[in-house]
Parts: sequence; C-alpha cells; structure tokens
Amino acid sequence: MTAPVKGPASYFPSIEQKYGRPIAQWQELIHASPLGKHMELVSWLKTEHGLGHGHANALVAHTLAEGRGR
Repeated sequence: MTAPVKGPASYFPSIEQKYGRPIAQWQELIHASPLGKHMELVSWLKTEHGLGHGHANALVAHTLAEGRGR
C-alpha cells in the first residue's frame, strides 16, 4: 500500500485538473522566470496565470525545495 501524498505535492492533482497543465509545465515556467524569491513567484503565478494562492504557493514551495535537494 502506498503512503498518502503529503505537503505541497498533495495539491498537484487538483492543480492539474483545475488549470489544465501538468505539474512539469508549471515547474518549467517557475524555473524560466527571472524572479527568484518565493513570494515573488507566488504573486506572479497568481497575477499572470490566474492560480489561487494555495495552488501557487504549493507549486513554488515544491519546485524551490527540489532545487535545493530538500
């Protein structure tokens, strides 16, 4: 039996369903952005791509954590 997904990744199924893009595409956008700070990226996703705060925050937190090797 697989353990339930926790943390920011638990939002991923609903993000993909609501916004119609796979998580990998959102992560590519985050990596390609000239912005580097967490809240700058969250605000950018909200204003430029229409994401809700929780979804944007989850994507940024997970993507930046992966870049740091957790």
